[in-house]
Amino acid sequence: MYLFAHFSRFCAVFGGIMGRNLAVLASGSGTNAENIIRYFRTKEVARVALVLTNRQNAFVLERAKSQEVPCAWFAKEDWESGESVLAMLRSYSIDFVALAGFLACVPGCILHAYPNKMINIHPSLLPKFGGKGMYGNRVHEAVIAAGEKESGITIHYTNEHYDEGGIICQKRCPVLPGDTPEELAQRIHQLEYEYYPKVIEELLCGAGL
Repeated sequence: MYLFAHFSRFCAVFGGIMGRNLAVLASGSGTNAENIIRYFRTKEVARVALVLTNRQNAFVLERAKSQEVPCAWFAKEDWESGESVLAMLRSYSIDFVALAGFLACVPGCILHAYPNKMINIHPSLLPKFGGKGMYGNRVHEAVIAAGEKESGITIHYTNEHYDEGGIICQKRCPVLPGDTPEELAQRIHQLEYEYYPKVIEELLCGAGL
């Protein structure tokens, strides 16, 4: 495990007194993670207190550091056991976890520690085009190849199976004639940026977390 932080753990926990502490898990560039960080900067209900990744060179680490959010990456064996990851989540008093382009399987010990407090976003209308290995442009390529007239995002609870947790909400967009995966991805990203932070906020408020 490697930690990159601009605040001490004490500051991170102390700062969460006025709101709840969110953790964002991401594996790649981290545009959704940064969007969530920025969104909650203006909210009292919560703030992003920690960003975790399973890839040493994931650009989400740079995004987190630029936003002065503590961040860390864990090696494969750490994610497989989950104990050290869970210990870090607890050390930052994390109340809620959002997966944003996170490609590793979440260990059972973490799932059990956050029942109905861990969600994921998927770039299709589940149950279509979900499951292991279906992420990013792979999803959009499959949607276009299948001749779908619409696609969208699914925000759902996380469980032990890829993309099979209870659906919280779905938002739709058209698949236009001649769309490339990149063009469809742009439309999907706009849905993600608009709705994912709002759904997190609604869940926090509605659940009284």
